[in-house]
Amino acid sequence: MSQSNSNDKTAMLAEIAKINVVEGFEPSVFAVDYTDLTTGEVRKRLPVMTQIAWFRMKYPEGKIAVSAVPNGDCFVATAKIYPSYKAGENEFLAEATASRAPAADKPSVSAREWAQTAAIGVALRNAGFGLQFSVAGEDFSELAPDELGSLKPAPTADTTFVPVAVKEEEKTTAVVTEMPKRELTLEERYQEAIGLVCPLTKFAGRTLGDVANVEPGFIKWLAEKYTGDEKLKTAAKDICEYAKRQAA
Repeated sequence: MSQSNSNDKTAMLAEIAKINVVEGFEPSVFAVDYTDLTTGEVRKRLPVMTQIAWFRMKYPEGKIAVSAVPNGDCFVATAKIYPSYKAGENEFLAEATASRAPAADKPSVSAREWAQTAAIGVALRNAGFGLQFSVAGEDFSELAPDELGSLKPAPTADTTFVPVAVKEEEKTTAVVTEMPKRELTLEERYQEAIGLVCPLTKFAGRTLGDVANVEPGFIKWLAEKYTGDEKLKTAAKDICEYAKRQAA
C-alpha cells in the first residue's frame, strides 16, 4: 500500500471514530486485544458492556430490546437498538440476529445469554458503536448458567408409562408431568421480570424493562423499599440481581 493510500485510510478511520462521539468518553481506552485464530494477528475488540455504556451516554432514553428462542441445540437471539423508549416498534437504529450453541470448553456459559450478548454487540456495532474496531461485542459471561439441559428430551424410561393408543400430544403432556419441576435460572426470572407491567401511577402500563432503561433508581426502590405487591417487588429484585451479575 502506498504512503498516500495509508494516509487516506488513517484519515477515514479518524472520521469513522467521530460517529456517535460523546464528549469526555474515549472508547479505545476500553478496547482489549484478541488474536485472530486464522491469521494470528493481534487486533482490538470493544467489549459489549462498553458498547452498552457508550450507547447509554449517547442516548440516555434509548432502549435495547433483545429476545432469544431455542432452536434445536442452540438459541437464536434478536436485538434491536432504539434511540428512545418512546420509539415505535419499527423505529430502531439497527438490529442483529445471532445463534449460539453450548461450548464444550465453557460449560458454565449460558447459550441463551451468549446469543443475546452476541446479538446486542453486533446490533450496537451496526448502529455505529464500535465501527473503528476489528470486533465489537462477542464475549462470554462466565457466571451464566448452562440452561440447555432443560431442552433435552425426557428419558426413555418415562415414555413407558404412556399407553400406545394415546395421541401424540397427550404423550408429551404425560411425559412432562413425570419430570420434576425445575427451578428457574436468574436469566429466566429476569426475562419474566422485564416483561411485567408496572401498575404504579408514575409508570402505569409500562413494563419493568422499560422502566429500568429510563429510571433504574425506581427499580432499586421497588426492590428495597416497596411494601405492596410481592410479585412486583420480587421482579424488581431479580432485575437488580441480574444487573449486578452483568456488571461483575
